[in-house]
Amino acid sequence: MTAISYDDIVKAPKALLHDHLDGGLRPATIVELADAVGHELPETDPAKLGEWFVAAADSGSLERYLETFAHTVAVMQTEEGLHRVAKECALDLAADGVVYAEIRYAPEQHLEKGLSLDQVVDAVHAGFADGTAEAAAQGRQIKVGTLLTAMRHAARSQEIAELAVRYRDTGVVGFDIAGAEAGFPPTRHLDAFEYLQRENFHFTIHAGEAFGLPSIWQAIQWCGADRLGHGVRIVDDITGGNLGRLASYVRDKRIPLELCPSSNVQTGAAASIAEHPIGLLKDLRFRVTVNTDNRLMSGTSMSKEMSLLTEAFGWGWSELQWLTINAMKSAFIPYDERLSLINDVIKPAYAKLLA
Repeated sequence: MTAISYDDIVKAPKALLHDHLDGGLRPATIVELADAVGHELPETDPAKLGEWFVAAADSGSLERYLETFAHTVAVMQTEEGLHRVAKECALDLAADGVVYAEIRYAPEQHLEKGLSLDQVVDAVHAGFADGTAEAAAQGRQIKVGTLLTAMRHAARSQEIAELAVRYRDTGVVGFDIAGAEAGFPPTRHLDAFEYLQRENFHFTIHAGEAFGLPSIWQAIQWCGADRLGHGVRIVDDITGGNLGRLASYVRDKRIPLELCPSSNVQTGAAASIAEHPIGLLKDLRFRVTVNTDNRLMSGTSMSKEMSLLTEAFGWGWSELQWLTINAMKSAFIPYDERLSLINDVIKPAYAKLLA
């Protein structure tokens, strides 16, 4: 089988479920916005700043990795900053061939300059709308939904869950909790998850990234998560191809795994791309999806992640189509919208690539 070129991967339609808005800024934008708000950066040259983010995130520690966000969040405290970052996010993803994306962010982290939670959400939505329209004018179709994230070390999850439900008809498709896993179990936010279930709303939970099986078990069996943010540590319940009770449950229920290979290597959840459990999980037919997590910190894109996987595992177009359809099946938009993207956009494009 001939190797797939990176340029061809860029042209292929992709679906992205796990991408943080504050982890995907353009370095040049950070420099400009930081200058406008008087925030001091470790580097003021965009190219060097981009390198700094990747190096700081490459430490192998989730805590150190999370520290890099102080600089991106600092420039996302105004309506102008949020709008610009969201607009550029949509344009950058569309240019990378992403046709559907769910972008997550924590509104509670953008209130330092006096914005209200509603103003934050409105600014982000306006940015995505403008970015989507501009991409369409360039001949690139992308649909963006947002996930509102609550920070697991804070106490605002109920408030953010209610905010998400309030905006469910205007762009918010789901809810999430994020932040350091150890010491902050998802069950701390049980009230929010029970509220979301009563409201027939979708949610994913960061679980099984830095912390193991108990985090995954709580996310699913106590909190009722529709998907697992990362979920890579489910391999701790697999021995020589034999699945334990939890791994069996996750596979049998087709609970989607939002795997982020490059990010997992950076935070020490996997030793390398070649040793990433995504290969095993795909072979065992889990509902595997591939994602970027934080494009800035990982110096990555959906095309780069897919390219790395084709090199590491010898995957071809059929595997990339499988991953893409898995993601689209697992999206939080209505079933008919998912089906339309699969049948009208993804399958026809991959049929040509496979031919």
